[in-house]
Formats: sequence, C-alpha cells, structure tokens
Amino acid sequence: MPDSIHPPKSSKAWGGVFREPTDKRVEAFSQSVSFDKRLANDDIDGSIAHARMLAVCGIISAEEASQIVTGLEEIRSEIARGEFEFTAAKEDIHLHIESALTARLGDTGRKLHTARSRNDQVATDLRLHCRHAIDRLDSGLHEVQRAFLDFAQREPGLVIPGYTHLRRAQPVLAAHQLLAWCEKFQRDRQRLADCRSRTNILPLGSGALAGTSLPIDREHVRHALDFESVAANSLDAASDRDFVCELAFVLSLTAVHLSQWAEEWILWSTEEFGFLRLPERFCTGSSIMPQKINPDVLELVRGKSARMIGNVQALLVLLKGLPTAYNRDLQEDKEAIFDSIDTLEAMLGVTAPLVAGTKFDHARVAATLERGHLDATSLMEALIAAGVPQRTAHEAVGHLVRRAMTRGVSLAELSDEEFGREYANWKSSFRSALGASRAVERMVSFGSTAPVQVADQLAVWQHRLNAP
Repeated sequence: MPDSIHPPKSSKAWGGVFREPTDKRVEAFSQSVSFDKRLANDDIDGSIAHARMLAVCGIISAEEASQIVTGLEEIRSEIARGEFEFTAAKEDIHLHIESALTARLGDTGRKLHTARSRNDQVATDLRLHCRHAIDRLDSGLHEVQRAFLDFAQREPGLVIPGYTHLRRAQPVLAAHQLLAWCEKFQRDRQRLADCRSRTNILPLGSGALAGTSLPIDREHVRHALDFESVAANSLDAASDRDFVCELAFVLSLTAVHLSQWAEEWILWSTEEFGFLRLPERFCTGSSIMPQKINPDVLELVRGKSARMIGNVQALLVLLKGLPTAYNRDLQEDKEAIFDSIDTLEAMLGVTAPLVAGTKFDHARVAATLERGHLDATSLMEALIAAGVPQRTAHEAVGHLVRRAMTRGVSLAELSDEEFGREYANWKSSFRSALGASRAVERMVSFGSTAPVQVADQLAVWQHRLNAP
C-alpha cells in the first residue's frame, strides 16, 4: 500500500469498516490487556523476528526493520520500568504495543502487521510464553527432587512403617519412601518435556486462517524464535489450543502429586503419628489456641491443586463447541493457564525449602515401629521359601497374627510352641524373618526397599539430578 494513503480515522486496528464507535461497555467487557499484558516480552520477541523476516524477504526495507526493532525495544524497556500506559480502549497487549510503535514511527510502524493477523500473533505469543513457563517449572521440579534426594541421603538406614489403606503394611526404608516422590516428579518432568515439543510449533505466518499472498519466509522466523517446526495447516495453526489444555493437565497432575505429598506429611506430622518434625518457619499458629503449630503451607498446597484441576475443566469446556479457525472465545484461555502456571510455581517455591527443613523423629519412629505386625509378610515368604504353598503360608501366618493381636504382643514375642501349633514344621531359624528391620534386609527384588537396592537408587538419582 503506498505511503500516501492515509490511515483510517478509527483508533481501532480493525475500525475502517465501522460507522459507529465501540461502546465503552463493550471495551470494558472485551478487553484482555488486564491479564494478557504479561505476554509483552513474548509479543515483542515475535514482532522483532517478524519484522526482520519481512526485511529479508524484501517486503519492508532493512532500515524500516531496524527502526521497528529499535522502537520495540524501547517499548519493552518502558513496560519493564512501569512507564507504559494501559487502557481498555486498546483491547489487548498486541494492539497496545503496535499503537505505541505507530505513535513513534508513523507509517513505518504500521507496516509491522504486514502478513500476519492477531490470530496467529497471539497464538505465537502464547506458545512462547508456555514454552518459557515449562522451562521454569522443570527447573523448579528439579529443585524439589533435589530436596527429596538430599533428605533421603540424610536417612540412609532409617526404617519406617509403610502403609496401604492408611493401615500399617510392611516396613520400608525412609529413603525408599522419599525417593518415591522423585519418581513421581520425574514423570511430571517427562510430561512437561513431551508437552514442550507440541508447544514448540510456530503458527506465525498462518494469518487469520488462510495464510498470506505475500512472499514470507516462515522458516526464517522459526529459526529466530527457536521453534522446532512450522505449523503445516493455517486453519488449525491460529486456533489450536491443544497445547494449552495439555499443559494445564500436566500442571494439574503435578499439583495432585504435591497434594498427595502434602496430605501424607500432614498426617505424619500429627501427634498421633509423630514421624516428622516440620520446620516452624513453614507453619502458622492459631489466633485463639496458643499451643497450635499448624501445617498451613502443606494444607494450601493440597488446597490449591483443586483450582488447577478446575482450570483443566474450564479449558476443555471452552474448546468443546468451537468450529474451525479462530473464535473470540479463545481469549478466555489465558487466565486459566496463567493461573495454573503461577500456582504451580508458587507451590514448587515453598516445597523445596520445606522438605529441606523437615526431619524425622527417630525416637518416635523407633518406639512404634514394631506395632502392626509389619513383619507378617516377611514370615510368610520365609515359609514359602521352605516349600510351603503361598495360600497355606498366608493362612498360617494370619492365624499367628491373630494370636499375637489377642495377646497384645509382636510376632517375635510368640513362643516356638505357639508357632508350632500353626505350622508343624516350624524351626527357630524362621525367626530371622521377624522384626521390621530384618524384614527390610530380606528384600532382594529390583526396585524394592532392600538396602542395597535403595543405595543403588540413591546413586542413580545423585547422578541424574547432578547431570547437566
């Protein structure tokens, strides 16, 4: 378009065809800059890459591209310093930045939007933003894993009760229990990496829905912004929000893992369990009960996961009725995913130092370790190793447990005569299977709580988490 053609009188980027100004109530209702202004850096990065590509393709001059880049960097600095004015009349961060650029450069600034639409522009910005968030969250999860590993390394030989159905089941090494969380968070990191690969696809250059007749080079932009590939279908590219839903789910599942951990440690730090001593700097008190030391941080971790699960639901419902290509409904995707990102970052930020400051109460664990007949399975497997069928051994040990329960004693406190009544071939050597610590030491299978297995896993995690 020749420079001599005057721009439209409307202040809107799309106002040329309209005969009436936008109602102020509509501006207030439809604005998104109040929450999408956090995309400013991503928008500027995308615009700089786009402007340089336009110059390489001969669509604008190199001088114009240079002026645009300089102007965008000035705007970036103003936003960072808090000197940039935001208004509902300009709808979103994209129009704010373009308007500010045009105010500086006139027609040169108006050329920036050549060969792109806000549809592919915002899709690009959001992918960049999510990609950066994934990298930060992965780093946060690494720190949490490191905290659990450090805790496990401080407790290499401590035996604690293991639970199923919240009932004492079998003894395990505390380090084994702590490393279980490293495994869960590793799967979360793997899901983040997998999600990142589908997020890291460039939609810019797709236009509103059909592409452009101008000779652009999308590979040039892909390389500049470090995307892995270029979106192949312009109709799909500008409206695809699968990556947003996927990221929201991955973050919600990570939050569920954190919630499970928080619930367990809330229980373990009660007077009734007494296994853990939480750092008081991560607890709060009561306004009426002076003695209270409450695990509020853990409770909030548990509680905040609910909102993140809700965000996944909101995004799926948002998308379920949309026809092909862009619809304004998609403006509603940002608050949900931004909230999930912010919430998980906050949760990870308190988790690592809380874990680092927590200690096991060794005396309390030792005082209650033999309760619950945790060695019953160990004794059953000793009988199986001597040739007793599993079901027979299970029944015999069950009878012995009932006898011990009736007397209020441990299995080890039963006499050989009592053992012999349930199993005629009883030998005193079977007593080597009794006791929580001995039960742990008898484990041999890969991935078990056997001391040698746990030592190997500690070494594996030490290498994995220290690797570049």
